[in-house]
Amino acid sequence: MHKFPRREFLRRSAAVLGAATAMSMLPASIRRALGIAPTIERGTIQDVKHVVILMQENRSFDHYFGTLRGVRGFGDPFPISLQSGQSVWYQSDGTQAIPPYHLNPAVSSALLVPDCPHQFGDAQAAWNQGLYGAWPLHKTGYSMGYYLREDIPFQFALAEAFTLCDSYHCSVTAGTDPNRIVLFSGANADPSLRAQGINCSSQNAEVNNHRCVVSGQMPTPGYQFTGTAFTWPTLPELLQAAHISWRIYQDPNDNWSGLMHGGLAFEGFRQATAASGSPIYLNGMTQNTIEDLRNDVTNGSLPSVSWVLPSPAQSEHPSASNPDAGAYFISQVLDAITADPVVWSQTALFILFDENDGLFDHVPPPAVPSYDDEGVPAGGSTLSLAGEYFDGSTGGFLDPSTNTGSLRPWGMGARVPAYVISPWSRGGWVNSQVFDHASIGMFLEKRFGIEVSSISPWRRAVSGDLTSAFDFASPDASALSVLPDMSHYAAVIAAQATLPPPAPPGTPQALYQERGFRSARALPYELFTTASISGADVSLTFTNSGSQGAVFHVYDQLNLGRIPRRYTVESGKSLTDVLSSADGGAYDLSIYAPNGFVRQFSGNAQAWSADGFRPEIFVGFIPTSQTLSLEIHNGGSQAGQVTVSANNAFMAFATRSVAIAPAAIVEVSISLRASANWYDFTVSGMNVGRRFAGRMETGRNGISDPAMAMNV
Repeated sequence: MHKFPRREFLRRSAAVLGAATAMSMLPASIRRALGIAPTIERGTIQDVKHVVILMQENRSFDHYFGTLRGVRGFGDPFPISLQSGQSVWYQSDGTQAIPPYHLNPAVSSALLVPDCPHQFGDAQAAWNQGLYGAWPLHKTGYSMGYYLREDIPFQFALAEAFTLCDSYHCSVTAGTDPNRIVLFSGANADPSLRAQGINCSSQNAEVNNHRCVVSGQMPTPGYQFTGTAFTWPTLPELLQAAHISWRIYQDPNDNWSGLMHGGLAFEGFRQATAASGSPIYLNGMTQNTIEDLRNDVTNGSLPSVSWVLPSPAQSEHPSASNPDAGAYFISQVLDAITADPVVWSQTALFILFDENDGLFDHVPPPAVPSYDDEGVPAGGSTLSLAGEYFDGSTGGFLDPSTNTGSLRPWGMGARVPAYVISPWSRGGWVNSQVFDHASIGMFLEKRFGIEVSSISPWRRAVSGDLTSAFDFASPDASALSVLPDMSHYAAVIAAQATLPPPAPPGTPQALYQERGFRSARALPYELFTTASISGADVSLTFTNSGSQGAVFHVYDQLNLGRIPRRYTVESGKSLTDVLSSADGGAYDLSIYAPNGFVRQFSGNAQAWSADGFRPEIFVGFIPTSQTLSLEIHNGGSQAGQVTVSANNAFMAFATRSVAIAPAAIVEVSISLRASANWYDFTVSGMNVGRRFAGRMETGRNGISDPAMAMNV
């Protein structure tokens, strides 16, 4: 399992640290504040008086938390298949497969792992329209490295104490600027053009790091800006117009030449001047330190909404920073915000990462359909997708190794870590709803009544507003008593610098994830996919009776070189597509949707159509009795039978043979009480195979997937 005692590494650094251990209690103010219950007046989001947003840099979810208990990590029971026929873990560098491997700080400078390429072109190449199999080729072998709990104890402690989102994606399959611009405004491409159905190019969208890059010093002589300015309103401007207080805590001369500040791409920020004394300048372009943040907390002037921008050295960005430096910075921010327990009792802190740096994550991101080799969208949608693509026809940024035309989906991109830290989110929860950086804008809409019109209809359909990460009415009473003390991070990193650099192992390591589950939030999904046969054709119908839209990914297991098809289905809608078989009637399709929703449909359509026994299977849910209803229809003229069997021990369900008369329907009820509403079973018979897996939502909180890590 590649574990090592954390104390072993710390002992090696003891002379530098001047202590035998770097683990101790955080300051008393944080311990005391985390033990205080939230201030509940209405039991709704309106009880949140302060929102603080801290965005760090360039880590993927699997890189940090693929080994954490109870999240969708390296023990995912349903990894997608690659063109090679192997699972998603076997990523190729062009000559060999490099599966995920432990970045071990005991034997290498693993905490100082170099950064990987992370611009739009190489990110698109690694994603490869969803084929997904060549991360080390485009991102280097470092892309497959990950940490264990012992390596990044502070990050794991945050996840154990509060709420971790394991389906939070960066907004764009690209780098820093495009994603931070989404955080600050809701879009990285001109929303007025999108509304006209026009796909933006680099002339009117941020593709790579460009518009936020500045030169010059603040306040004198001031910034010199790069590129043309965007003109749609940023979140700070919308808050200002609504008379809602806000501030950006930053050092404007140590923000990576402006890259940390997504607002600098916009005309509203560029026109702000010291002479005018404008609120945009005073609150968003001047120096406000962490000590200023603490003072604002203690003197009662903390704004309603705050952004905290790290310096490069604090940002956790590989090469420029490291996990320990980022942990110490986060602990300083926490210490400042919790300086007054009353303020903390009314505060929601979001700690996010702008993008994944090229570090591998195994979950295909939600996206609009890609265009195939014939210029046809591979999939469909219940809402218009006009304007949801990058138009590369006028130049650049598209890697030729994945050339299927000049239109590329903007995203979402890879999963990134996201912590929701608040008195309303305590208890070590996982939330598996799909989110992205636009979710912050939607949360502010929900709380403060502003309208972020730049967020596209597609993104609103599939991305949540983060409210499901909280329990405003009956929050968990758990209190955190200890967190690792990161004040000695510099000495730890100095010791790391004396070790050889990390490298992929010569022999692939076995996958590892901690066993067990964790508390999981209720989600807004109620999804269905059914297959029907006509001649040699297979029709898939996607139905969404939940309150949040979803993207279904369809992988053709018999043709893994084909771009996977993607279907966006809004809440309350359904969509049907016909997939013609070119394999003598044989088909084998895997469908993936949020929170472990999986359907696998296989068989031979021609043989099924010619046979007198023609079973079709439909799944329904009865949440009130925690029952799954399985309807088996026989549309043929002859009787037959199928076998229904559970695929995991957590289902208290014995294998059954079910006989079905001609033109009859047989219902099989499966209780999900013993499995906490999770299910995974197969229906098999002549010329037909169906597998159904996922979680039945009941509107109540539950547990994470009990099948996670059972296979590693």
